[in-house]
Amino acid sequence: ACNGLLERLDSGEVVVGDGSYLLTLEKRGYVKAGLWAPEAVVEHPNAVCQLHMEFLRAGSDVMQTFTFSASEDNMESQWEAVNTAACDLAREVADKGDALVAGGICQTSLYAHHKDEVRIKKLFQLQLETFARKNVDFLIAEYFEHAVEAVWAVEVLKESGKPVAATVCIGPEGDMHGVTPGECAVKLMKAGASVVDVNSLQAAGLKEHLMVQSLGFHMPDCGNRGFLDIPEYPFPRVATRWDIQKYTREAYSPGVRYIGGCCGFELYHIRAIAEELAPERGFLPPASEKHGSWGSGLNMHTKPWIRARPRREYWENMWPASGRPLCPSLSKPDA
Repeated sequence: ACNGLLERLDSGEVVVGDGSYLLTLEKRGYVKAGLWAPEAVVEHPNAVCQLHMEFLRAGSDVMQTFTFSASEDNMESQWEAVNTAACDLAREVADKGDALVAGGICQTSLYAHHKDEVRIKKLFQLQLETFARKNVDFLIAEYFEHAVEAVWAVEVLKESGKPVAATVCIGPEGDMHGVTPGECAVKLMKAGASVVDVNSLQAAGLKEHLMVQSLGFHMPDCGNRGFLDIPEYPFPRVATRWDIQKYTREAYSPGVRYIGGCCGFELYHIRAIAEELAPERGFLPPASEKHGSWGSGLNMHTKPWIRARPRREYWENMWPASGRPLCPSLSKPDA
């Protein structure tokens, strides 16, 4: 790829992230719910490659390695083969476009039981060695419920000399220990992250790039554990493409320039990011060839009331119904 992550962001470019791997591949029959491990990169590499291609075609500028939960504590002897194969698949697809490869790590299973900094950092170090050997373009620490463990991850990743992006999965109240979003961001920046996912840094005098990689679900009723609280987890209510266009605009307006998705973000959600920002960026992704703006292809429909729908005002103001007359609109969290 040409310019690296920071060159792109420094020049004011928008970087479109990619979407969901674990949940999407679970729906397609390649990942087991509950285990949530990425052995598919070894068992079904074509399925992973196909998903990378779909995200690239939908407008992703980043191919994250499918290495979520691929640390030694989760995968035992398989961890190295999985991390290596994931890097190769991401690079193979990234090279078909102008995309960057991001080596990804997430929280460990150990932190909740014993906060052994040395042992946890060793797990991150092992994954980093593979990412360095495979020369990924930058690194992402994502899905951390505890700011402390996220900081440990950043401290390890920055030793590579490559840019580090860091995101935490927290709500407005903060992480699981009550560290506020602003404090989380400052801690991650001070640890060495160049791109973070919470906007409270100007006050601390830190220069930062902002990113957001949201879930593709509607969950105003969840608690501080996010979608894990929802009774329908891990199969909750998917956002529409129009919801994602709104999310994109709400992220872009205050200055977020790395916009992607996490669990539940399908390729049409990524395409919605690229389409919403097409006026600013000056181009559409290849997948938009099969998608008229605001449903413009519907103007060829035989039914006149459907022909009347392809316009922004219609989709932005439509209230989608669940089709389940006896269900409440919101759930009561289990936890």
